[in-house]
Amino acid sequence: MKGLYTVLLLVMSNTFMTIAWYGHLKLRTMSRFESLSLFAVILLSWGIAFFEYSLQVPANRIGFKANGGPFSLIELKVIQEVISIMVFTGFTLLVFKNEHFRLNHLIGFAFLILAVYFVFKK
Repeated sequence: MKGLYTVLLLVMSNTFMTIAWYGHLKLRTMSRFESLSLFAVILLSWGIAFFEYSLQVPANRIGFKANGGPFSLIELKVIQEVISIMVFTGFTLLVFKNEHFRLNHLIGFAFLILAVYFVFKK
C-alpha cells in the first residue's frame, strides 16, 4: 500500500512540476498572459512548485525503506524519473499540439523501462 501511495503522490507531484517548469511556455500564446514579465513568470512557477514539493517530500518519506517504505533511494529516484518523463510526454502531447511523439522517443522510453528493470533486479 505504501508503494502505491508513493507512486500516486509522485504522479501528482510531477504533474505540478511539469506545469511549473513548462506551462509558462504555453502562457505566451494566451492574450491574458502574453505580457507577463520573466519575474512574474518565475513567481508563478514557484507558486505552482510549492504544491510539487508538498507532494514530493511526503512521497519520498513514505516510500523510503528507512522509514518503513518499500523502496531504496535509487529505486525512488528511478521511479520518479520514469513518472516524470511519462507526465511530461502526456502534458506535451495534450498542451503543445505542434509536438509529435516519434519512434526514437518510443525507443528511448524502452531503454528507461530497461533501466527500471535493472535497478529493481535483485
